[in-house]
Amino acid sequence: VQLQASGGGLVQAGGSLRLSCASSRRIFSNNGMGWFRQAPGEEREFVAAINWNGGRTTYADSVNNRFTISRDNLKNILCLQMNRLNPEDTAVYYCAAARFASATRETPDYNYWGRGTLVTVSS
Repeated sequence: VQLQASGGGLVQAGGSLRLSCASSRRIFSNNGMGWFRQAPGEEREFVAAINWNGGRTTYADSVNNRFTISRDNLKNILCLQMNRLNPEDTAVYYCAAARFASATRETPDYNYWGRGTLVTVSS
């Protein structure tokens, strides 16, 4: 297993969760990384991305100013801090490694995917 997401769970609306994704150094240190999510019956959608050194981030409009993506290149860990959660954030969340160093929103740009972690937000 090269990418492993964790930290999901059940939270009430307005609450917070922090997701983590552990990665092997080979696919982490020089790669852009991202978070995606898939709600039941929906397509997988982009959530947030970060470039190789953490200097640039980009977010989906629906999570901007609520979620924060970060990375620790010494520990090969990607994080997603999620605040002010609402029921529409309920989904399986996936971390992914991009083919190159930049932060990208496009699913085809990612070639490594971890198993998801379920986030459920109750109203």
